[in-house]
Amino acid sequence: MLTELLIKDVAIIDRLRIRFGPGLTVLTGETGAGKSIIIDALTLLSGGRASQDLIRSGADEAQVEGIFDVGELPAIQLWLDEHGFEAGPELVVKRRLSKQGPNRIYLNGSAATLSQISDLGMQLITIHGQHESQGLLRPDVHLQLLDRFAGLTELRDTFSNGFDRLSALEATIERLASARLDRESRREILAYQIDELEAAQLQPNEELQVEEEFRLLSAAERLIAGAQSAYDELYAGEVTVLRQLGRVKQTLHELARVDGTLTTMARQLEEGYLQIEDAALALRDYASKMECDPGRLRQLEERRDLLTRLLRKYAPTVQGVLIRLTELKEEFGLLERADDEERILQREREELLEELRLLGMQLHDARVAAGAVLAETVTREIRELAMPHGTLDVSLELLEVMRRDGVNRLTLLFSANPGEPSRPLARVASGGELSRLMLALKQVLPEGEAPTMVFDEVDTGVSGAVASGIGRKLAHAARGQQLFCVTHLPQVAAWAGNHLVVTKEVHDGRAVTKVTALNRAGQIQELARLVAGEEVHESARTHAEAMLRASEAVLAP
Repeated sequence: MLTELLIKDVAIIDRLRIRFGPGLTVLTGETGAGKSIIIDALTLLSGGRASQDLIRSGADEAQVEGIFDVGELPAIQLWLDEHGFEAGPELVVKRRLSKQGPNRIYLNGSAATLSQISDLGMQLITIHGQHESQGLLRPDVHLQLLDRFAGLTELRDTFSNGFDRLSALEATIERLASARLDRESRREILAYQIDELEAAQLQPNEELQVEEEFRLLSAAERLIAGAQSAYDELYAGEVTVLRQLGRVKQTLHELARVDGTLTTMARQLEEGYLQIEDAALALRDYASKMECDPGRLRQLEERRDLLTRLLRKYAPTVQGVLIRLTELKEEFGLLERADDEERILQREREELLEELRLLGMQLHDARVAAGAVLAETVTREIRELAMPHGTLDVSLELLEVMRRDGVNRLTLLFSANPGEPSRPLARVASGGELSRLMLALKQVLPEGEAPTMVFDEVDTGVSGAVASGIGRKLAHAARGQQLFCVTHLPQVAAWAGNHLVVTKEVHDGRAVTKVTALNRAGQIQELARLVAGEEVHESARTHAEAMLRASEAVLAP
């Protein structure tokens, strides 16, 4: 679960550190206080796209850091190990957004890519709200939900593994068949190409290194002359910038002794003088270290010509050429044993294809039976979530062509109003409806979601007993995992195991967001505020305490 969140210079948040616990954590606060910024931070940790608009005004960089307890998540440990990151009971995910340079991503202190953090983030955090559905609108995810509901995950994985074997077999057979058409001729071509590439002794990313060194050596004389000229102008010539600046600096120091208001300007000038002096000396060192080497330049030019020819012939990059070399060697080896191997693989393909046909129909029949039950069960749940006429239907299509997940295409269809036909979720469901649909699915699906889930706008358009029902379902779902819920309703907030209130204050003319963890007295006061508004009377506090006692009684062991 997420144990700690650090947000620095994001929107109106200057620096904020929040610690979290298990179960249901509710975030409340006035509109504009910064709750959505916290959701944005969690979205960044789960692999969401970054925007410079998130960087706080006046700051050059923003940072979001999350600390996760993953000691009991072997899948996460395995993922980290397979991708070359340090594995352990604690996972630190950090993202830095910059206005000047590139954005940075780190996993346990090591640099990572957006693709990697997105892949890992889906296993850590799931966000449901107006702007984030994390897959609920995707048909392939619908199929996964049905399989989890029906307990078909193991059968599906068996099919997927078989499908992967079939794809690999067919690719190999296709290569063998192509090689058989003109094997001898192809072998000669392959031998020539392999010899050519091996003789080149290519290194990964060599084209970039050669190009950079060539560019610098080509401009070495101009760089040396320019740096030396700049050094002379600043420092070493007869009339230099520093000499003139020194006289001005001395004059301003003398004037500052008469008028103290000039002291700051004199200090600024002093600092500028020192910085220019440092720059001048650095230019001198740069010019002295830069060398012209015509022999090396010729070598680089010849290497560039060779690389250009090979890249044009085999792949756009050296890395691609090296991959191509591996492929050529594999193909050459296949040619040596092509005919016998092809017959063996063809028999294996037919046997595997028949096995997959049987598995696919077994999956299909089980999905058909489970689809009706899932639709009925979830429909019953969503009608308790302020959608009294809501209907979920399951559309299961039998495909003529196998896919990795079976022989079906499944779409969840939804209708919120009586008399309206059910349509795909992406076309009809609002952000709040999607959140409630996910909450309904949480009630009926076995465990398997990411260990941390975020519900935003799950209570949009509801109140009273229905809101309390939503809170109860959230609290029930949180018994098995960590849940966050952003809400404006006291009936939902009363079910929180951990209650955080988000406020906005003004310091030195700047808005600053603050997050406070509430004790029981604080919970009562905040619930009373949600009930009555800013003018909190004793009756509102009494009502708030009654709601809190009622939820505690239901949740008691």
